[in-house]
Amino acid sequence: MQKIVLKIEGMTCSACSNGLEKYLNKQDGIISASVNLVMATAQVEYDEQKVDRKMLDTFVKKAGFKSLGEYTGKEEENNHKKDKILFIIFGVLAVILLYISMGHMIGLPIFKFLNMHENPINYSVTLFILTILFLVYGFDIIKSGFKNLIHKAPNMDTLVAIGVLSSFLYSTYSMVMIIRGDNSFVHELYFESSAIVIFFIKLGRYLDGISKDKTKEAIQKLVQITPSKAIVKIDGKEKEVTIDEIQKGDTVVSHAGDRISVDGKIISGKAHLDESFLTGESKPVSKKQGDKVIAGSINYDGYLEYEAEKIGRDSTISQIVKLVVEASNTKAPIARVADKVSGYFVPIVILIAIVSFIAYLVLGFDIGEALTTFVTILVVACPCALGLATPLAIVVSEGKCAKNGILVKKSEILENARNINTIVFDKTGTLTYGKLKISKVLNYSSNLNEEEILRIAGSIEARSTHPIAKAFEEYLKEKKLGKYNVENFKNLSGLGITGKVEGKEYLLGNYKILEHFNIENNEEKIKEEESKLAKEGNSIIYVVEENKIIALIGVNDLVRENVKDVIKKLNENNIETIMLTGDNEETAKLIAKEIGISKVIADVVPEEKTKTIKELKKEGRAVMMCGDGINDSPALATADIGVSVNSGTDIAMDSSDVILMKNDLSRILDLITISKKTIRNIKQNLFWAFFYNSLMIPIAIGVLKPIGISINPMIAGLAMTLSSLTVILNALRLR
Repeated sequence: MQKIVLKIEGMTCSACSNGLEKYLNKQDGIISASVNLVMATAQVEYDEQKVDRKMLDTFVKKAGFKSLGEYTGKEEENNHKKDKILFIIFGVLAVILLYISMGHMIGLPIFKFLNMHENPINYSVTLFILTILFLVYGFDIIKSGFKNLIHKAPNMDTLVAIGVLSSFLYSTYSMVMIIRGDNSFVHELYFESSAIVIFFIKLGRYLDGISKDKTKEAIQKLVQITPSKAIVKIDGKEKEVTIDEIQKGDTVVSHAGDRISVDGKIISGKAHLDESFLTGESKPVSKKQGDKVIAGSINYDGYLEYEAEKIGRDSTISQIVKLVVEASNTKAPIARVADKVSGYFVPIVILIAIVSFIAYLVLGFDIGEALTTFVTILVVACPCALGLATPLAIVVSEGKCAKNGILVKKSEILENARNINTIVFDKTGTLTYGKLKISKVLNYSSNLNEEEILRIAGSIEARSTHPIAKAFEEYLKEKKLGKYNVENFKNLSGLGITGKVEGKEYLLGNYKILEHFNIENNEEKIKEEESKLAKEGNSIIYVVEENKIIALIGVNDLVRENVKDVIKKLNENNIETIMLTGDNEETAKLIAKEIGISKVIADVVPEEKTKTIKELKKEGRAVMMCGDGINDSPALATADIGVSVNSGTDIAMDSSDVILMKNDLSRILDLITISKKTIRNIKQNLFWAFFYNSLMIPIAIGVLKPIGISINPMIAGLAMTLSSLTVILNALRLR
């Protein structure tokens, strides 16, 4: 089973992407295919035993498009400059064409040589030659239109191609009749309609291309964030190499102001790094020996040497780009509805145009008017705006999420997040930091300060294998305190530890260690404070020096920063919050009360977490599960939306739908807000697209002619372009 995202050339509307998607899904060996109009990509999952890369390219070609190979996310060599030059040239030709064909209508002077009444042959042949140039300019449209018609997947290009060629062929027939001497046909020339329709469609596509590029900016910025060159250390000497030359295990050097070249682990040095492109957090992060660095981070102020660990496709940036592109290629339910409508829309429009053409002839109108109506209906009904309505908004929102450190794996999440009414949080590692920290020290010693007590305790704890020992290790590391030499260390199972420091005996442990050594705790103050610490959810360590209690140390799993605010805002938005944890109920309820969660489900194993999520869903709730990644995989997969809070460096291993690249739960609120705004934007786009077609098709048919309202193919082409621009500009507001 293989998955690939191909870059596709030649798609212009939803009917194009629909047609290609249907064609690919019919092929033997292709498991699933999803085509994205805005990104101009096709995500294909295929059986490598039956299909290879070359066959995929062939399938795309047979469907009427061109495969440009695997989509890497790197900025394509765009043709905007060439398109702009061609547009200017044909803009001038369009003005000349309109001047010759219609200048006399508004009293403009016309050369006698091109006067339609005095020299009809010169007039008609000149228009014919100019129109041929426009047909060459728009040959890609005509080719695509008929190819898709052959494949029974008519699209916007099909409508335009049929309309333009019908008008051109009838005008050519009229020109031949003029050359043969029948000058009455001079009023049956519609060359300018064919040419100007192509011009307006090319204009629309040129503007579409620029606008679509803007929707991809977030992805492009991520790709471009990795430097093209790096400095590696070989035999003690620094050497500049290209990024492709770096191998795993190489020692890479970073000076102040440089960008980190590849993912790695710091060997020596320290610095503050800007990782905002990944986490959305603008504050620089302090990094030292042993810490991980991510390609694209900016080294603010230090010198680092780091070992290259993840390069090329394995890098964090590459994984993010891959997942964002894949997410953009998945279809939200609302997008499938629009695609389905587009699939039926084009054949219906062709049928309406043919019926109208026949009706005009039956009702006694001349063939010229019937043909004009036929072409106008085909051009004005183009489903381009309908096709852009959903994917544009989705891609803009995907980019917005990525920029804010929210990695969304499937676009349907952007549709569903707005419906979430229950969020279930794992406690350890999600609401809390997931590692024990020293929360409070109560000092009863007359000659030792707090730092000295912790240094002594940390030196003894360093000899222990108990999880609590890590809290002391972190403290000594953070404060840069050295350890004392410890003698006579003993581990008393279930009680604590003992050791001699600077000639004095110390005991560290729970209250049972006092009983074991017959040490009395007679002071009321210590008893009261011990009770208070316990109620706050602390594990309590007694520090005894020469049989006298000198301190109480509270060790706790601290609540994450801003969790209280997040829970408060979720509750204000009528979203119920539930804590689901394997910890004991007493500790869980203490933390829940502190942060504002009223419902607690404690003492559950992973299987029971999954069962709880299923029960909540059975109640009709839309459930989001927020956990710490792999440990909560079953529950994350069962929830309507699974959100994992982790460092973001093991993206490929994560089983959730959404990854918060920074351990910041406030991003959940951002996701829900973006979801609401995205769906509102899509609905607006779909409204304008449907409103445009429902308004313009009857006008094109001629329903309003009795009251003097009508349009011709040229106006229809302009109106179609404006409708697409309306949708594009509305989608770009999401940025």
